[in-house]
Amino acid sequence: MFTIGEFSKFCCISARMLRHYDHIGLLHPAATDEQNGYRYYDSSQIPTFQRIGKLKRYGFSLAEIKRLLTLTEAELNIQILLQYERVKEQAASLTETLTCMERDISHFKEGITMNRNYHIIVMNTPEQRVFSVKRTIAIRARDIHGLISDLMAQAKERGLHRTGPCQLVYMGSEFNEDMMEVEAQLQVAEAHPDTKLLPDSLSVTTIHQGPLEEIHTGYQAICQYLEEHPEYQLTGISIERYLKDETMVSSAEELETAILFPVVKA
Repeated sequence: MFTIGEFSKFCCISARMLRHYDHIGLLHPAATDEQNGYRYYDSSQIPTFQRIGKLKRYGFSLAEIKRLLTLTEAELNIQILLQYERVKEQAASLTETLTCMERDISHFKEGITMNRNYHIIVMNTPEQRVFSVKRTIAIRARDIHGLISDLMAQAKERGLHRTGPCQLVYMGSEFNEDMMEVEAQLQVAEAHPDTKLLPDSLSVTTIHQGPLEEIHTGYQAICQYLEEHPEYQLTGISIERYLKDETMVSSAEELETAILFPVVKA
């Protein structure tokens, strides 16, 4: 048996944290002196402590770890695999954030303003024949890339030939970055049971040049335009049309994306 201080040295954790583990029922002492309340631990508890430490590093909360310790090895492995996927998503999101920050820092150093000027036009969009894939996804680069890759693969399977840019249509009545119904569309030449004709329409449009992480500034420009021109009323859902996508450029600054909002003139 070891005192709480001795055990804390073996495990490289403070006695205060061991007392907290005891208090929340995560790791009780092997024995407690009834007269003075001193806690004592033994070496058989070290594997449990090591597992707690590992699960903490994996990002589980202490409350979650308490539950995980009651699972079988097979059940625990499933939970670790699920956590692995969650951490991968978090890492991808952080990587995107770092990329944006690095770009902005570079602009600061070079004296480049972060404000963008957008030219807004009202245009007639001609009829289009498209092949499409609809899915509910998180609005993140990895999920969008996956959807577009699936769109391209399915179009190829059907022998369809691309005639124009790929575009995304946001189907929901409001924006939800964590779960949004999105339809990826590809302009194609052939009539096919899985293609459809989009009718011509009037749209308020602008072109965003640069990283997609900054495309919201283009949306804001259209919002301001519509506020200043109340004669145009929204009639449909927004479209992002990738005029120059990642396969056509050498840097994110060269990307060109058209933003279209269908309207009717009152």
